[in-house]
Amino acid sequence: MMLYAIISEDKPDSLQRRLAARPAHLARLQQLQDEGRLVLAGPHPAIDSNDPGEAGFSGSLVVAEFTDWRSAQIWAGEDPYIEADVYAKVTVKPFRKVLP
Repeated sequence: MMLYAIISEDKPDSLQRRLAARPAHLARLQQLQDEGRLVLAGPHPAIDSNDPGEAGFSGSLVVAEFTDWRSAQIWAGEDPYIEADVYAKVTVKPFRKVLP
């Protein structure tokens, strides 16, 4: 097992689609957490605020454990945000945690 960073970039004006698909997106993350494989996950606010309101989000970051890069790529490709046309781009990179 190895850690992978899944870095996603939102399409412009995708906030309503993001909000609609959020429960399904969070359910998949919860499954990773329940399996002890999730390090962190969350969105990037589009403005310098924890609650960006109508400004929405510019993307997301997930760091989780997968057996290999291909498995991480497949998992990322099945995100409900992709089906909901939220993400413009998804990048999967191996990640090595150093701290904490």
